[in-house]
Amino acid sequence: MTDLKKAADGKAAGADRPEGEPGAPQRSVRVVMLALMITMLLAMLDNLIVGTAMPTIVGDLGGLEHLSWVVTAYTLATAAATPIWGKLGDLYGRKGIFLTSIVIFLIGSVLSGMAQDMGQLIGFRAVQGLGAGGLMVGVMAIIGDLVPPRERGKYQGMMAGVMAIAMIGGPLVGGTITDHLGWRWSFYINLPLGAVALAMVTAVLHLPKRERTEVKVDYLGAALLTIGITAIVLVTTWGGSEYDWNSAVIMELIAIGVASLVGFLFVETKAAEPIMPLHIFHNRNFTLMSVLGFISGFVMFGAVLFLPLYQQSVQGASATNSGLLLLPMLLAMMVVSLVAGRITTNTGKYKVFPVAGSALMVAGLFLLSRMDVGTTRLTSGVYMAVLGAGMGFLMQITMLVAQNSVEMRDMGVASSATTLFRTLGSSFGVAIMGALFTGRVQDEMVARGGGAATQQSAQLDADSLAKLPEAVREAYQFAVSSGTHIAFLVAASVGVIALVASVFVKEVPLRGAGPEAKSPADVPPAGARQAESV
Repeated sequence: MTDLKKAADGKAAGADRPEGEPGAPQRSVRVVMLALMITMLLAMLDNLIVGTAMPTIVGDLGGLEHLSWVVTAYTLATAAATPIWGKLGDLYGRKGIFLTSIVIFLIGSVLSGMAQDMGQLIGFRAVQGLGAGGLMVGVMAIIGDLVPPRERGKYQGMMAGVMAIAMIGGPLVGGTITDHLGWRWSFYINLPLGAVALAMVTAVLHLPKRERTEVKVDYLGAALLTIGITAIVLVTTWGGSEYDWNSAVIMELIAIGVASLVGFLFVETKAAEPIMPLHIFHNRNFTLMSVLGFISGFVMFGAVLFLPLYQQSVQGASATNSGLLLLPMLLAMMVVSLVAGRITTNTGKYKVFPVAGSALMVAGLFLLSRMDVGTTRLTSGVYMAVLGAGMGFLMQITMLVAQNSVEMRDMGVASSATTLFRTLGSSFGVAIMGALFTGRVQDEMVARGGGAATQQSAQLDADSLAKLPEAVREAYQFAVSSGTHIAFLVAASVGVIALVASVFVKEVPLRGAGPEAKSPADVPPAGARQAESV
């Protein structure tokens, strides 16, 4: 593993050489990448499996009004923990911190599977989210250390394979487990995969130890950021449903959120080791990638949550079939992401992808907002494929450009910041879309005379819906399609921001050699790249 250590700390140029050139540590890096991809699979599978199983979970535990919190608690905890995991990795070394995050994630998975009511499930999902905060940021930061951005396309096949297994297999596995083993196994399934990830990472990942004379974690900044995020998400979740928008509770939460975030910005300018150094946002491309990451998270997690609800409640699909019916979106996403990665590696050009991706994302969301009780599965599949193509253009490009926009010493915090904004986007997306969806469903049920059966029909279980009186069932199906309409229409409006932001992305040369190998001496310093991109 000596070559791998050299590649990791930049002492050897092997990682920049084409495969087959003498001295290139391709085999060592590929072994490590395999271990990292297994961990990425662990993180990606969870949301996809749980999203598919969500209707059955609510049908068993009840509490439609808390539906969005099962996901929001997870993503909120992930958001709060992500910058801390990234900074700890920079300070103490990535391997130990990475392994710790995996263990916490597995503990949360076991507890979630044992939950007896919705309150317990939400709490245990928060524990799971704390560990999840270190999974993706750990993988991305380690890849950023090992592989230059321009060379990452050589490993795109491995990443595409993981996306294929997670995005295609996740909903299918989630639906199959839910139908045949019960929803609790949608959490327990993480254990064997997590054990393999722990063993692989422990055995094959060898990174140089970080040497820092001063180690001071910005706990005050992390606390202020957590409070601010929590307050704002509570506003989006409770506003208009639990409390009126002009109620004292909502006003107090807004004040707390704004004060905390302003305080966070002030603390970051004074901290010796800021949890999120503000200087990385001086780079235009990094800031734009943060915006794109936020919006793609907003859209992606909302779609994964609400499309199965629509398919099961309106189109009559089982949990297994609703997972399969997501294939058009997931396949399009995987194929387009793979193609975009290879083109970027071969040409070094990438600006066209954020623009095309944002445009397709907006188009797909608008088409999905037009679905109603009469929409066929073929039609909804075409709409999902358009959205998937847009997301595929954005998935890898946002992290790639963000990491290329900062110096190597900021790789951890840059990876965590980009991951944080994507996680925040998913939290806001699920909360806002969930509040709009739930509110519209309840309003339509009351308007159509189904209010007396709202609690029963709102359990979102396909079998229980089939047993309802025909008039109530039709009222509920109309209500769900109406809720889906408003949720995706709002998402499309948010997506326009991504389209505008992508136009201002500047084409800056990617760090590392392309098809024609370059030595590190030929690659401009990171600081020079930063200056060019501002």
